Amino acid sequence: MIPQNEYITRLLQLYLQQSNTPNRFSRYDRKLAEHLFNQGVSLDEMKAAFLLASARRAARNPNPFPLGPIRSLYYFLPILQEVQLNKPSDGYLNYLKSKLPG
Repeated sequence: MIPQNEYITRLLQLYLQQSNTPNRFSRYDRKLAEHLFNQGVSLDEMKAAFLLASARRAARNPNPFPLGPIRSLYYFLPILQEVQLNKPSDGYLNYLKSKLPG
């Protein structure tokens, strides 16, 4: 297991790398990252949640209502719960990566 500070730093970096996320994280995002560490959430689970969210947003028809930007790490909690209940296979995650632009 990696140290808490490294986990938080890596998680917040991953979060900021997602499309439609802010340029910097908030203190609430940092608190949530700390909470996720304490709950034993792995970075791989978070990566899967980020990937699923990105794929769903990319596949969504923007008409008639385009989605707004993601404003908080909290946005990903329901998807994280889904990942934890039904872990997607590596093959499926690789498939999603191949379908995303860039």
